[in-house]
Amino acid sequence: MLNKTYQPNKATISRQWHLIDAKDQILGRLATRAAGLLTGKGKRVYSPHADCGDFVVVINATGIRITGGNKPVQKIDFRHSGYPGGDKMTPYGRFLEEKPDRAIQLAISGMLPKNKLRARMMTRLKIYKGATHQHGAQLMGKKIEGAQPTTEKQS
Repeated sequence: MLNKTYQPNKATISRQWHLIDAKDQILGRLATRAAGLLTGKGKRVYSPHADCGDFVVVINATGIRITGGNKPVQKIDFRHSGYPGGDKMTPYGRFLEEKPDRAIQLAISGMLPKNKLRARMMTRLKIYKGATHQHGAQLMGKKIEGAQPTTEKQS
């Protein structure tokens, strides 16, 4: 019997859809979970050189939060236009209020591999500020990951 090394290909990779609710979630922990789903690390067919990850939809991006006492003031989003004096620094507290979807996107992108696969994986990431999204058909019957369990009293 020959033992051959398994190589995943397009025919053997099946992509799932995952829905993550970002309300009251910590930015880094949500990004870690989403990056793992995008790379496909939890699958049996995972291979670092192959793109075998899933689709991820993040809703309620406005409810994301960061921990740490001074982090909303000390952590800075830095951008530069390429021109002299073209640097723009925004404290993360204000950055999360203005562009929470961009903050989640940057956090997840930083946790993905720094090669050509990153762009392909980022196309499978969908981030929405509110609870409404256009992927209802793909997510039919899926449980929302990251949602806090409700503790309602039954009378």
